[in-house]
This record gives sequence, structure tokens and C-alpha cells, in this order.
Amino acid sequence: MARTLSLVVPSGSLTLGNLLGAISHWVADQRGADTLYGVADLHALTTPRDPAVIREQTLEQAALLLAAGLDPARCTVFVQSSVPAHAELLWLLEATAHDGELRRMIQYKQKSAGQQSVRAALLTYPVLQAADVLLYDVDTVPVGDDQRQHVELARDLALRFNGTYGQTFVVPRAVTPAVAARVMNLQDPTAKMDKSAPPQAPGVIRLLDPPDAVRRKIARAVTDSGHRLEPGTAAGPGVANLLTILAACTGTTPDQAAAGAGTYRELKESCAEAVIALLTPLQDRYAALAADPQTVPRVLREGAERARSLAAGALSRAQAAIGLLPL
Repeated sequence: MARTLSLVVPSGSLTLGNLLGAISHWVADQRGADTLYGVADLHALTTPRDPAVIREQTLEQAALLLAAGLDPARCTVFVQSSVPAHAELLWLLEATAHDGELRRMIQYKQKSAGQQSVRAALLTYPVLQAADVLLYDVDTVPVGDDQRQHVELARDLALRFNGTYGQTFVVPRAVTPAVAARVMNLQDPTAKMDKSAPPQAPGVIRLLDPPDAVRRKIARAVTDSGHRLEPGTAAGPGVANLLTILAACTGTTPDQAAAGAGTYRELKESCAEAVIALLTPLQDRYAALAADPQTVPRVLREGAERARSLAAGALSRAQAAIGLLPL
């Protein structure tokens, strides 16, 4: 059975977009120890951040993953930095990567634009992403369009390493989940709902937002001109986003969601109630985990042990292939 890996970065509190677009599909795909999920805390170091905030968000995100339904008996849940092989393989792959291909990465261009100085980690973190994948012999990587370039880099590095030093890594390929909901910002439906947005961003629903905040944000969501959903008329981006959210929360399609709402007000009210119904049990489970200081750290320790064992083979092959002495 193919091994899969998906990680979240503690660069902000998880959003409804993270849940509907990714985490809910991870929960449905749990297939034992070879399905690995966790928090990529090393990736949070590409820009200056308060160390206390990184630790807090790492624990919060891990607890939210468990509250959303990841079961340590059915998958491996861990924190990236707890598996030193990620950083060790990073160096071997940096010795394989080229400066030019890293500077062409779209996210590096965007985040470094207009900056007098950026951390070297911002340039090289796609290599760490490649290490994350290659370390576990992952065959397919579910990603959105904005991450396809990073998977292509992982493929290029694997092929280059294999071609230079002999067959070492499984060459991964990117796949786009067919049913993943793409949730957009409620105030700017041309941009995704980003967890890195400011904490009080009105267009971003966080998984721990209370019901009144959810209702307020959805009530103020951008819609089309007019007041009604017109059958047979293509919805604008704001209305389409609300229909996507309502459909994903209720297990229906956007067309079915539209059929149940005649006006934009009705759509927003239905959408808010569906989101609240989805988040309330998750928040209850999160509160129980937060009240128990032992459970989440224990799960992460046990997950890290399994991940270290799974990662050992690829790291050992790479070290031997590139010429490092065995222990």
C-alpha cells in the first residue's frame, strides 16, 4: 500500500479552508502507520517568528488534527522537528540542488520581493519539503496548484540524486484531490482563506472561532450585486465560495446548496449554521484535549518514534550512496 504524508505549518491558526480542503480528506484516508500527518514546525522558521508562538501553534495544530478525527491508532501523527532525519536529509539534498532552480520558485519570488534581506531558509525550504517527501518513500503527494512546483522540485532532486549516486529515492508525483473544497477569503473571494492572515482578518474563519464570530464573518461576506440567487445564472466568486462552503459542510453539491436558498441572506444564514454545526463537535474535542496536558504530547512522542523508524531506511540509503561513512 502506498505511503502518504501531509503536513501543516504553524504559521497561524488553522482555518475552515484547511479543514474542508485538506484535513477532512486526511481523516477519511487513514490507513495505518503508513499514513503520516503532522506539523511542519521547521518550515515556520523561514521568516522571523516569536519562539513561544511557534511552540503554542504547534501544539494547537496537533490538538486540532486529533480533534478533527485523526486517530493515532489508524495513522502516524508527529511533529517534523522530532524526527532529525528531516534536517539530515535536507543537507544531502541541498548538496544536490542548484541555486538557480531555488531562486525560480514562485513563492520565494513573491515573499522576497521588495525585501532588503530575507533568511536563507526562505530560499532553501523547498528542499526541506522535498526531504519531507523523499524521506518516507512517498509515491503520490496530494497538493493544490500552488504547491505543484515544489513537488516538481522534489521529483527533479530525486531523479538527479538517483542518476548521480544510484537508485536511492522513490520519485514522487503530484496529484490533485478530486473532491477537495477550495475555500476562499470571505472578503476577497479571489484569494484563498489563508491561516497566515492577521488574527482578526474578517474574511478568515478559524477552527476555534466561536459561533457569533462565524455568523458575523459570513454575514459580512462579499456577494454579487442584487439580493437573490438566480437559477441558471453563474454565481460570482463570493456567492460561489459560500455555496462551496455550504456544500462541503453538508455533504451536498453547490447546485444542491443553491436550490435550498433563494436569497443571499438565506444562503449566508444556512452557511453559517452548517459551519457552526461542523465546528462545534471539533471544538468540544479540542477543549477536552487542551484540558488534558498529557495526551497530545504522548501522541506526538509515539508518532515521532514511528516516523523515525519509517525514515531510517531512506536516510541510510542516501548517506551511503553519497559517500558518508556508516555508523
